[in-house]
Order: sequence, then C-alpha cells, then structure tokens
Amino acid sequence: MGSVNKVILVGALGADPELRYTPSNKAVCNLRVATSESWKDKSLGTRQEKTEWHRVTVWGDMGENCSKYLAKGRSVYVEGRLQTRSYDKDGHKHYATDVIAEKVVFLGGARGEGAASGKADESPGQQADAPVSDDEIPF
Repeated sequence: MGSVNKVILVGALGADPELRYTPSNKAVCNLRVATSESWKDKSLGTRQEKTEWHRVTVWGDMGENCSKYLAKGRSVYVEGRLQTRSYDKDGHKHYATDVIAEKVVFLGGARGEGAASGKADESPGQQADAPVSDDEIPF
C-alpha cells in the first residue's frame, strides 16, 4: 500500500514573503502562514483562540509571483507536502518541518478585505478598473 504526504492550509501571511535565489539562480520564496482556530471555553465562558505558524517554501516562478504579489496579512490557500530537515545550532541538533508548496492561490486582500467585503480577487497583473478592449474578449 502507498502513502500520502499532503498538506492543505488556508491562512494569512504573518510577514512579507522573503525571496532569494540559489547559486544556480533558481528562485525560492519563504512564507510564514498563520492558521487559527477558536472555541468557547466552557469553564470560563470566554472565546479562546490558538494560532499555528507554518513555514512554507515556494520554488521557481510560483515563488517569484508570491514575492511580487503577496504581502503581510494577505490570505492564501497552500497545497503541498511536508518535509523535515535537520540542522546544528550551538552544538545541538534541531529539526524543522516545512511545507513545500505545489500550489499557492492568492485569496482576498489583507485581513478584512477581499471576499468578505464583496470585492473580487484580482489576478496578478490585472487592475480592477482597467478598461477591456474588444481584442481581449475571448469570443
């Protein structure tokens, strides 16, 4: 029987994307994505919230697009796989688990904007108020 290594996240960026390039000039973008859950504490009667932070690595053209069009607070949908790496720090071995993105979808704008306010999400490179010429209509 096979196995599955699949992660789906919908969350908000906690910082602006960080773009860098490998020595072979391949783009790699790092995202910090926050996901939150909330519940009502029965004993206290108050609303509680817990936030998890996820390191997401996006390679190639998709990484460059993330760096260009995303910013802190922006909502994203991420599909990918988990990858664990180890490193030494101060003589101790540490482990970190990252999400290697296979798909990133830009959702509404910063928190409080986008779908909730009725504004449609803009595709990269499009402006919402730009006029459309007859040449751009596909039919």
